[in-house]
Amino acid sequence: MGRFDKYRVELKGLKTNTLEMEFDLDNGFFADIEGEEFQRGAVKACVGLRKNRDVFDFTFDIKGAVIVPCDRCLDDLEVEVDTVETLRVRLGDSFADDGDVVVVPEADGEINIAWYLYEFIVLALPMKRVHAPGKCNREMTGKLKTHGAVAADEPMSEAIDPRWESLKSIQIEDN
Repeated sequence: MGRFDKYRVELKGLKTNTLEMEFDLDNGFFADIEGEEFQRGAVKACVGLRKNRDVFDFTFDIKGAVIVPCDRCLDDLEVEVDTVETLRVRLGDSFADDGDVVVVPEADGEINIAWYLYEFIVLALPMKRVHAPGKCNREMTGKLKTHGAVAADEPMSEAIDPRWESLKSIQIEDN
């Protein structure tokens, strides 16, 4: 049995028009998937499948948390995940993913949703992943200050270019 066999969904031999599945995605899943964004977490995925003639509509309801590196200090940061995504699949001659519909070879008659689960979690993560103010690694924020970068917990200063300083003295008259 392969690492991702439990994420295979038989489409060709589906006996009912609806199907409900639950998956607990843990550190083992994330380590096996070998994604670049993160490799640890605890996420529950409820996957619904509805067959409409020749199209299979998947609904992914994903909730939990993953551990990612903080963008400022690189320490572990727990990020909550709560998303609902959809995927349309149909059977065809060969595999294709045109964005709207995934085509699965009819000869195979199945789809493995493991990678889609991972991708939907990645898409649910915020672009900026940082600790709350004052929670970043103090040693790293000290190094940021030493090397001239804006420290993790300090607001950026509003320094004015000296060439524009003389414009402050200009008086504008109202008509």
